[in-house]
Amino acid sequence: MEGTEERVFEALEPRLEGHIIKQADPAFDDVRRVWNTRIDRIPSIIVQPVSISDVIQVVEFASEFGYRISVKGGGHHVGGPAVVDDAVMIDLARFDAISVDPTALTVTVGGGVTWGQVDAATAPHGLAAVGGQDPNIGVAGLTLGGGVGWLSRAFGLAVDNLLEVELVTAAGEHISASPTEQEELFWGLRGAGGGLGIVTSFTFKVHPVETVLAGSLVYPLQEAHQAMRGYRTLVDDGPDTLRPLFGIFDLPPTSPLFDQVESSRVAIIIVCAIEPFGGSERVLESLRHETSPVVDSITTRPYVTFNAAGESEPFARTTLRSRYLETLDDQAIETIVGIGTTAPAAGATVFVSPRGGAEVEPPMEAMAYAHREPGHHVLIEARWEDTTADDAHESWVAESAAKLAPMASRVGSINFVDADEPPTHAWFGPNRDRLNRLKQKWDPDDRFGGHAHPRWQE
Repeated sequence: MEGTEERVFEALEPRLEGHIIKQADPAFDDVRRVWNTRIDRIPSIIVQPVSISDVIQVVEFASEFGYRISVKGGGHHVGGPAVVDDAVMIDLARFDAISVDPTALTVTVGGGVTWGQVDAATAPHGLAAVGGQDPNIGVAGLTLGGGVGWLSRAFGLAVDNLLEVELVTAAGEHISASPTEQEELFWGLRGAGGGLGIVTSFTFKVHPVETVLAGSLVYPLQEAHQAMRGYRTLVDDGPDTLRPLFGIFDLPPTSPLFDQVESSRVAIIIVCAIEPFGGSERVLESLRHETSPVVDSITTRPYVTFNAAGESEPFARTTLRSRYLETLDDQAIETIVGIGTTAPAAGATVFVSPRGGAEVEPPMEAMAYAHREPGHHVLIEARWEDTTADDAHESWVAESAAKLAPMASRVGSINFVDADEPPTHAWFGPNRDRLNRLKQKWDPDDRFGGHAHPRWQE
């Protein structure tokens, strides 16, 4: 890498309207920090642009002096691609504009926006976007990696609802991409992560969703097998307007459910259904008769309120692995329950969610996102604070994933890739070669390299 930090500052500062944060600045560590505090990389400098012109100037500067570029949107991604050692880090926090068009049923958001902000903007219009299940998750990272949420079984992934993007390329060009403009680039942006350019604006289709039938059925841990079979029944017999999720985790001490269970570690089925509710109510009523939940909080409520309930802690040490299962047979259930009941601490969890309905309707080659087979996604995740507990949590996650490997059809998508997980061709399946050609065209010098994008060519 050429130049020193001071040289970077002196050469770049006059080009910008925005703000530069150097390593010696008090704010540097706070701004470079992302949600997963295991990510402790140190960029050479951080730039907070306030305009497209600023972003272009940073890209041109990085090219001139031989720096790689990383981009921080919401800053939540567990793998930490927003932060790259010795790179120029672009923090899009000032790109926070949101514009809802209730007539066209669209929302346009800046690259630094989170899904909680989107929900707050669309809800007054009785609308909702397909977004993350945690309001702290950034729009950019989730969307560019695919984007699964509570509404995706009914309406498709975030990328399926993406209508247009604006971006700055590695050549410093500000362009738009959509189904009718730069179509091949738009194909790659939908699912390939951040390796093709800096997306500064997203336009999504939104849907009339105001009230949902949502909540949880909580079971004692000893009934986890029964609860998981109940989840399977909801997936098999329920309509695509219903999205269930099964998990084994510890209730937080502040949970209103805490006093109603014998142990804080429980099995849980969380559901979210959109109208019409009739088909969802029928399968849920059947499940209530066949199982014995100790807590039943399923009721109608505003979608924006329900989705906000998934809010994560501001920061945590985190590691995870994810796997896809084509079927959830009794052996898989036994394995997953075993994983959930041998967790090393309260923050170690396993969750299972379906892949079906509108999520799997597009053909695999329709866009870079290639995970279109029906089945179930298993997420094994650990969160903790004590740095001396790293080994125990990392080992549990890795060993649990290994137990699932014989029955897994493929690894998870790039939205669920841990910082330590080696790259694999399976992230993109048959779309990998086409992505490599796009990479050569739009970023031949790998300016958005390092941890900033999946290493497609390995």
